[in-house]
Amino acid sequence: MAVFTPVTPEQLAQFLQAYALGELVELQGISSGIENSNFFVTTRKDGVSTRQVLTLFERLSHEQLPFYLGMMHHLAHHGVACPDTIADRKGQVLQTLNGKPAALVTCLPGRANMHPVAAHCELVGQLLARMHLACQDYPGGLPNLRGLSWWNETAPRVLPFLSRSQAELLNSELRIQNEFAATAVYAALPKAPVHADLFRDNVLFDDSGSTPRLGGAIDFYFAGIDHLVFDLAVTANDWCIDDASGAFVPALLEAFLAGYCAVRMPLAAERDAWPLMQRAAALRFWMSRLFDFHLPRPAEMVTPKDPDHFERILRLRRTDPVLLPTLPAQAPRHAS
Repeated sequence: MAVFTPVTPEQLAQFLQAYALGELVELQGISSGIENSNFFVTTRKDGVSTRQVLTLFERLSHEQLPFYLGMMHHLAHHGVACPDTIADRKGQVLQTLNGKPAALVTCLPGRANMHPVAAHCELVGQLLARMHLACQDYPGGLPNLRGLSWWNETAPRVLPFLSRSQAELLNSELRIQNEFAATAVYAALPKAPVHADLFRDNVLFDDSGSTPRLGGAIDFYFAGIDHLVFDLAVTANDWCIDDASGAFVPALLEAFLAGYCAVRMPLAAERDAWPLMQRAAALRFWMSRLFDFHLPRPAEMVTPKDPDHFERILRLRRTDPVLLPTLPAQAPRHAS
């Protein structure tokens, strides 16, 4: 999240006239992230104040956005803790503001925990599994726009900025991932709409008590149809690591996988693909951070992220892959 397209209180007040949310109380830009323009919007109706999140979409089109907004609505109505879309008086959730597609969604309680313990990781594993199961019957068909095709298209654009060692790493891993995509194991992997970006800053908790309480998942705008085990690897590569080295912390990884498997047991093919999917997840975010770092867009508020972090993770996953020894060779009947 960031602010690329500013919005004034006067513009927002006019925008809100289409909604039954009452009067505008406060508009606050959100600085975290690098994709869209995001704002906290507080309104008051009948003496009650409510906070929403307004997003102006900087890259996604009006044609693509129904997939993301519909996915959130689908999950919210299938018992998954995530924002729900807010419709205007005519029942529309997708609007236009300052020339950009725009939408309002509900604001979840809690805040991100950037230093999770095992209890947080277990809750995130359960959350991710519930999302995977709930999305099995979501009819949206948009592919992951930052998937393998994007990696192949983007590599030539970032290679000029890399050292020889980095270029060799990128080209080698990209070749391996393309070869893996042609295998029978890859073809056997189950796919569905996935979050594809469930990092620590995209899950909210209430940590005021003795044990954390889940607020929910946010920022679904990198979602798309992809392999469930890829989404599992994306999440593990952020939640279950030592930040300095990128190495998995066994207690965090075990708690995360235990939470996931308590809700959905991965298939045998997913266990076989796990080592390469850890690498694929690291490659995806190394490339996207290289792209955003070296080819940035101007923004009023933006928080750039360090590409070197995922380079370290990718190198580590290539030399020291972590297996899933606790998973059975055959998944139970409810796995999908």
